[in-house]
Amino acid sequence: MSDAGERILVVEDDASLSRLMEEELNEAGHQVQCVDTAEKAVPLLDSWDPVLVLSDLRLPGADGMRLLEEAQARRMPPAFVILTAFGSIEQAVEALKAGADEFLTKPIDIDHLLLTTTRVLANRRLRSEVQQFREAFSGDDFHGMVGDSRAMQQLYEEIASVAVASGPVLIVGESGTGKELVSRAIHQESERRNGPFLAVNCAGIPADLLESEFFGHAAGAFTGAVKKHQGIFSRSDGGTLLLDEIGEMPMNLQAKLLRVLQEGVIRPVGGESDIAVDVRIVAATNRDLEQLVRDGGFREDLFYRMETFALHIPPLRDRERDLEMLATRLMRRFSLEQGRQVSAFSNEAMECLKAYPFPGNVRELQNAIERAVTFCREDTIQIEHLPTRIRNFRDDGDQKAGQGVQAGLMEKLVEGQALPSLEELESRYIRHVLEQVDGNKRQAAGILGVSRQTLYRKLD
Repeated sequence: MSDAGERILVVEDDASLSRLMEEELNEAGHQVQCVDTAEKAVPLLDSWDPVLVLSDLRLPGADGMRLLEEAQARRMPPAFVILTAFGSIEQAVEALKAGADEFLTKPIDIDHLLLTTTRVLANRRLRSEVQQFREAFSGDDFHGMVGDSRAMQQLYEEIASVAVASGPVLIVGESGTGKELVSRAIHQESERRNGPFLAVNCAGIPADLLESEFFGHAAGAFTGAVKKHQGIFSRSDGGTLLLDEIGEMPMNLQAKLLRVLQEGVIRPVGGESDIAVDVRIVAATNRDLEQLVRDGGFREDLFYRMETFALHIPPLRDRERDLEMLATRLMRRFSLEQGRQVSAFSNEAMECLKAYPFPGNVRELQNAIERAVTFCREDTIQIEHLPTRIRNFRDDGDQKAGQGVQAGLMEKLVEGQALPSLEELESRYIRHVLEQVDGNKRQAAGILGVSRQTLYRKLD
């Protein structure tokens, strides 16, 4: 990867040397800003976010070591090279211990400076990628689940509680909410964590193979059964088995599952004796099993056996506080995977994400962020990088409110007055919309077709 285009801040009070470094670094393809004091440099650490700082050690006012301390306080500090005419081993060790990447003495050899710049920038990029990897795949999560909303904190507590029990667990949640993550968290929090974890989709196995797949079969049990087959329950012995989409399990297999839960034994197809198994069953569904019981599609006794420990995963639309954290984590992950430098969302893009209800939950958010990172050619995701359905979303409540607000509105806004300017008319309209929705700025922004940030700016 080329170093071209990196932002380099030069802090040097020798005007001729500063100008020379600026010209050489510009010619090498970098973006350069030059200042002559640490006091001028500090604000640029945040507003310009340089990737590398080249700083004289002795400066008017605060010295280069003080500036180095300021730089090191940033979340992702810039690379830092100390320049000085008063070089010594002691100063070099002090600067390196404080976080400097390199220590060069004057007079500066420009070729040496450019080589050092290339090496330091490459090392800084590596550190940045490592940090992005850590933030994308670890950090403040709970077994891969991200969120600190009250609903998620309650879910984490429930997972920790049921993990120490031994009975079956029923996980209920909409599609895309992360039911398998929850089941894996239960396994990892339990004493079975060192045993196997298997997940099977009950709707993904042909009906005529279900019993054999679950319980195994003896050699010769049916045509094609040329040898003994170990089923999913046997392979899960000592561990945890996730039965995803349990609402799709046929009634005859439900009866056999109930026997496993009650007696802890299975009988392979064509087998002559029972086999004891020690398996923790975790079932997951996005269906209403109570309604399925009433409709005759699910065994009542199995339902009551399963729902002893029932966990409900909140949909993403009820976790508005978590959405920005999730979106940022996903952005970092896909940016790293795709070798991009995408590092932020524009305010308008984030407001658009927050306004959308995400019927597909976290899985839909993940797909949307992956698309946005793919189409983003700069470092910030803009609203146009999001999927069309998210950009164009207006909920029904906003649409109906908008229709009511707009009926006969023009006459009301100009009634009994001289024709107003366009600016005044817009101001009156915004105030009128806010009155109609009792000051709800989110709903007003939806009616007006602008982000909440734009609405606040217009109100100011």
